[in-house]
Amino acid sequence: MTHQEIAAILLQAEITQKACDPIRSHLKELDLESAYKIQKINVDQKIAKGGIEIGKKIGLTSFKVQEQLGVDQPDFGVLLQHMQFQQGENLAFAELMQPKAEAEIAFILKEDLKGKNITIEDVILATDYITSAIEIVGSRIKDWNIKITDTIADNASSSHFILGTKKANVQEIDLENNKMQLFVNDQLVSEGDGTSCMGNPLNSVVWLANKMNDLGNPLKKGEIILSGALGPMVNLNPSDKVKASIEGLGNIDFLVD
Repeated sequence: MTHQEIAAILLQAEITQKACDPIRSHLKELDLESAYKIQKINVDQKIAKGGIEIGKKIGLTSFKVQEQLGVDQPDFGVLLQHMQFQQGENLAFAELMQPKAEAEIAFILKEDLKGKNITIEDVILATDYITSAIEIVGSRIKDWNIKITDTIADNASSSHFILGTKKANVQEIDLENNKMQLFVNDQLVSEGDGTSCMGNPLNSVVWLANKMNDLGNPLKKGEIILSGALGPMVNLNPSDKVKASIEGLGNIDFLVD
């Protein structure tokens, strides 16, 4: 089966909101290159129809999850403008597929990140500010029955995201130890800190910056980078009230319609 044909299966699942079988059977187990090509086919198609790329998301930043999937690196997906919603807006459950929420830190860039061997210091200097974020991940694959090639091809299981309103200097926040709590209907359902994200969210952004340079598509000024979950993801249902609190970065809340 060609990359185009596999991409069409995933796109059809998204359009019809009928989840498909895993696509990994059509690829070698760790053929990440092909999976990213499939991802790009669908992203490019959406951009050709008016979609606007505004950033990237990093997934699989938990070392435990990497071990479960048999890989030694995270993955990434592309953020399009229609994926972002604002505080004060509700999120329509009808637009989602098997949604789960996770809280993380977003980096907004003020400079391009070009060149080889990008370091934490380079990321700090290129960051305009950081803020809290909730990412709503979703899967076009039935029952979240995914391996690494499934999620990469499915744009890293991306769906929607919301950013907080408090902007902070990246050097003024202890990114390794700042605490995160995620509540659904006023119940604490997930918690963690920066160590859950590759030891420090800066590490995940460094990985992405170097990965994108290797691919000839460096991170650019103005991009939003979702750096990865600070704790376990949780299922979302209609009428859920969701709130995240990240130390030093304030709160985010929204309602699932």
